[in-house]
Amino acid sequence: MTNAPPTKTPADLEKETLSVEDLLPFVGSQLEEIKTQTKELRSLIDQSRSEVEKMKVRQASEAMRWKQIQSSFDSVPREDIRKAFESSMDAQQRLFAMSGQLERLQAQQGVFEQFSKCLDKIHETLHINQPEASAGPAPKSVVVRVVEAQEDERKRLSRQMHDGPAQVLSNFILQAEIAARLFEIDPIRAKEELANLKISANSAFQRVRNYIFDLRPMMLDDLGLVPTLRRYLDSSKDQGQTEITFTFTGTERRMPSHIEVVLFRAIQQLVGLAREDAEANKIKVSVDLGDAQVKTILEHDGKLLEEKGGEEDPHGLIALRERIEMLGGTYEYASQAGQGTYILIELPAAE
Repeated sequence: MTNAPPTKTPADLEKETLSVEDLLPFVGSQLEEIKTQTKELRSLIDQSRSEVEKMKVRQASEAMRWKQIQSSFDSVPREDIRKAFESSMDAQQRLFAMSGQLERLQAQQGVFEQFSKCLDKIHETLHINQPEASAGPAPKSVVVRVVEAQEDERKRLSRQMHDGPAQVLSNFILQAEIAARLFEIDPIRAKEELANLKISANSAFQRVRNYIFDLRPMMLDDLGLVPTLRRYLDSSKDQGQTEITFTFTGTERRMPSHIEVVLFRAIQQLVGLAREDAEANKIKVSVDLGDAQVKTILEHDGKLLEEKGGEEDPHGLIALRERIEMLGGTYEYASQAGQGTYILIELPAAE
């Protein structure tokens, strides 16, 4: 009896150039793993959605109770006010956190589903081409970079969660505790702190919404690339001093989902680099959607960012070029002192 050959691991992929016969089972196993994780994620989303509905009911009830207390604030015992306030804040915070978790899970589901489609296409292509290509080696870069991209995305999400919503919610909870303690010392000042807390809550909520939009804008699935780009660039313009202009030409319509996602992420990455790393004062983004191609040009007057090769890619520009070219697109990068930076991306606008 002959034992089946072991499935190749990511470490094996880094060490050698593999044949289609080696790649096929590896991609198949990765595809099954992603599908299993997606199924588990759907279950978590259903549970979270149910919890959100329950918390909405509780929060509405607590809000009504707190409103009744506010109408007769001077006659209600201080201890009752404190308990009602703490209960109202607890309900609001729990709803706030669970709603954020639900949206993050839904965003992650979108990433998983897109990744699954990508692996499925790779697996199907390898399977179809196996008879002709089995004698020769297949490049390792495609599968390796797909796996690396998944891990890099998970690391990025972890960092953003720590620096974004986690920090915002921690500050919000601290403010709520300070306001609660003031009820026992100075009720008048406590009312002022409640007003400030409401402003902070609205600000925190907006920051979390911006984070969720950056993570995976739901309107990209619902409305498509152009409306999502307008919303993102308007939001970026409001958050800083950089002048950002957006121009669209052509016929506005939907494109394949993976093209819209890749192009949106590319523009998001390049605008972020121009604002934060290059410290640009002016950024121009133009999109032309033709019958067969979508053409995007980004120009800025910031500092020059070097496009390095090899393993060193501090700004992710080499990785961006490879993603565009893997989809059959064109990527051009030109940067010169005193003349700014010019980046052209062209992608197929149809399957």
